[in-house]
Amino acid sequence: MTILAEPTAPPCASVPDIYHDEQLHSPPARTDVTAAEWDRLAAKRASAHRQCAACPLMVECLYRAVVEVDVSGFVACTTEHDRHLIRRQLGIQVQQASTTPYGAPRVGGGPVSHDAVMTARQAYPKDTCHQLADRLGCSTSTIKRHLRRAREQQLEAAAAPREPVALLPSTDAVLDAFDQLSTSRVA
Repeated sequence: MTILAEPTAPPCASVPDIYHDEQLHSPPARTDVTAAEWDRLAAKRASAHRQCAACPLMVECLYRAVVEVDVSGFVACTTEHDRHLIRRQLGIQVQQASTTPYGAPRVGGGPVSHDAVMTARQAYPKDTCHQLADRLGCSTSTIKRHLRRAREQQLEAAAAPREPVALLPSTDAVLDAFDQLSTSRVA
């Protein structure tokens, strides 16, 4: 005998309109809205909160939103500000993915940043210093100076004493910090 369980989508996927509401992402100050608007916002937030709290993925979603990825908007019964408070309480920081353009073209003859030289070196590892200089519109000596600086930084980093690796908080620690938020009891 086979029992078929119908998978259900989490509320953020089945009722996305509530979670896409801009006022949940960045709520206005209490003094900036009328009492009726404030009541509607509180009702929206309570509705989203109730749906998140009932979701079977809530604990995993909260942990990922606090510890692994700095997402925007209303996630796992929390706002961005709530998650910031939890991270501060736990003493953790989430590393953001680099959003800088890869190998952006140079225009003009201004100075070349160290990051631009290192990005070009990674993109074109077989290029000579002269070829990299042509790509970036700078002199060969500029390329050599930045590459030398990168080598020196690597040597210093290898010689420096290692800092202990920050341990990620447990799920229980994240839930305890969440429980201390005044907004965790909204619904």
